[in-house]
Amino acid sequence: MKQKILITRPLFPDVVDRLREYFDVTINEGPRYTSQQLHAALQEMDGAIVAGGEKIDDTVVKGLPRLKAICVSAAGYNNVDVASLTRAGIIGTNSPGPADETVADFTWGLMIATARKLVEAAHWVEQGQWKSNAGSRWFGANLCDRTLGIVGMGRIGQAIARRAIGFRMKVLYHNRRRVDPAIEAECRAEYRGKDELLREADFVVLAMPYTPENYHLIGARELQLMRGSAMLFNIARGGLIDEPALAAALQENRIAAAGLDVFEGEPAVYPGLMGLSNAVLTPHIAGGTAEAQHGLASLAADNLIAALGLGPQAGKPPSVFNPEVLRK
Repeated sequence: MKQKILITRPLFPDVVDRLREYFDVTINEGPRYTSQQLHAALQEMDGAIVAGGEKIDDTVVKGLPRLKAICVSAAGYNNVDVASLTRAGIIGTNSPGPADETVADFTWGLMIATARKLVEAAHWVEQGQWKSNAGSRWFGANLCDRTLGIVGMGRIGQAIARRAIGFRMKVLYHNRRRVDPAIEAECRAEYRGKDELLREADFVVLAMPYTPENYHLIGARELQLMRGSAMLFNIARGGLIDEPALAAALQENRIAAAGLDVFEGEPAVYPGLMGLSNAVLTPHIAGGTAEAQHGLASLAADNLIAALGLGPQAGKPPSVFNPEVLRK
């Protein structure tokens, strides 16, 4: 008899077909589960693939002795209480890698759109307000020959840095620890302390994973360090920025602009950020291409097949975030 798995949101048909070769598959085709509904749906399951935004904690996983693995179809897994999974003896995996280049592309699009006021200018045209030469109304800021500061020099940070070479930008980065000199050379990036980076950079990009230690990494103090002409971009996680402090800095023109794809309370957005001419807000779509999402789903499937002891990588899922469970 095949093991049973749950897929909490519909996946690509070819990925589902591959999973059906190994498992008895149930897919939630309806609204997103509440925590209580998800707990009930997992009662008879051996494993699950969950979306990146679904909260996984004790409410969901406690008292499910049959459940062996939960695999997140996203690189980030701050929606998962890792300690809860580990206490329950459940393997947890994420899907790092497939969306890296997609997110880096989007980051540059967000930077250009913000620096050149593309969104506001497009709305101006659509509203029929273009009656004559626009003149200096839509003057923006150059990106070429400026200084880019990247906070978080993992795979995505490095991909963003490599693209900066074509813009002749000076690249600074801050990370928990310096990266290998070979990576610094490839990305033409120089290490800085966080405060130094904030003081020097014209464009600051947040590209690190969220952890409790990183909560409100950018707050009123950090915004005060930035240049008045500087711009801040977040394509990582919303909790990294103190949004009321950022809204105040934008409203008072203490920094020039911000581009945000993620928000602390998403899908709710802090009201003070809404309607600002110097803020570009997008709905957490940096990884939103079919190619990237297919890659994430495929890696989640690889993880689940291996975590449940099947396939060519049986017992060795590619990306486990609580390996102590495997060791047990």
